[in-house]
Amino acid sequence: MLRGSVQHGQPFGRLPDGRAVEPYTRTNPRGVEVRVITYGAIITSLRTPDRSGRLADIVLGFDSLAGFLEQSPYFGAVVGRYANRIANGQFALDGVTYHLARNNGPNTLHGGVRGFDKVLWTGEPFQNDSGTGVTLRYTSPNGEEGFPGTLAARVTYTLTPRDELVVDYEAISDKATPVNLSQHSYWNLHGEAGSILDHVLMLNASAFTPVDSTLIPTGELKPVQGTPFDFREATAIGARIGNEDTQLRYGRGYDHNWVIDRDASVELVHAAHLEEPTSGRTLDIRTTEPGIQFYSGNFLDGTIRGKGGRVYAHRTGLCLETQHFPDSPNHPSFPSTILRPGATYRSRTVFSFGIQAR
Repeated sequence: MLRGSVQHGQPFGRLPDGRAVEPYTRTNPRGVEVRVITYGAIITSLRTPDRSGRLADIVLGFDSLAGFLEQSPYFGAVVGRYANRIANGQFALDGVTYHLARNNGPNTLHGGVRGFDKVLWTGEPFQNDSGTGVTLRYTSPNGEEGFPGTLAARVTYTLTPRDELVVDYEAISDKATPVNLSQHSYWNLHGEAGSILDHVLMLNASAFTPVDSTLIPTGELKPVQGTPFDFREATAIGARIGNEDTQLRYGRGYDHNWVIDRDASVELVHAAHLEEPTSGRTLDIRTTEPGIQFYSGNFLDGTIRGKGGRVYAHRTGLCLETQHFPDSPNHPSFPSTILRPGATYRSRTVFSFGIQAR
């Protein structure tokens, strides 16, 4: 029997304008538990078992709303209207040049100063044959952060009996606009804030998109073979992260988009496998998206205190963000991110949690 709980009447906190941020806790029959709040559609906690059956939280975050408001580097949030970077905060569409908020040097990152991670969504819990979860909705007005069109977005988190977290995205717009939504959880399969350099990663990708010094793609799709970016076979994240390599220097480690190898006949493809050898916890990611951004927590520096007062030191969390490629509106050769009136943006990513036998 599916079970879940919803914490009605117990806000996670209130925004400065007094609006309540609602929390939702959903649990599957095996005890896997996800907690979501309506601010930023953030996953605040995700508890999975290790080899001994011990449940622990495998995502970084905060115990209260204040941390997410004041110092969060997108912990657990849905990022948009455009995940990742847009060069020089501008793009041209249908003969019009749009100027966006620049919040990452010369570029726009994750939708701008007030992206989807910093707005209040509405939430509605559910339980059905697929699992138990919550649907969140947000309508972004025309011109928000410089983007054209009123965009109605919906994100659904479904926790299944098979220890999967299914994330479904949908959006419609009344005007042509770029859309690229992603989930920005920082993972640490230790279940605590130890280093992620011992995590073993496989990426189903034969190429990646190299970047310039501001982390904007050059437009090239570069083969990973012979580079520190080759994760086609499971490799410890720390094995080559310190190599002398221009791309690693630009990113201060890994902070790049990989081009997922796809079979045209399969919509939902396996993109990544992550495991932590000591606990045995594993994470597999399947997605409809063409790319995945692997970020190795390079800018975590010990200045953030998270859950339980824990210090989030350098590389104590990693991100695996399924997405279209960064700066696609300025690269006609990349898969298009333009949503037009009458069409529906749809994307699905499935996070599957498991245990690796010794």
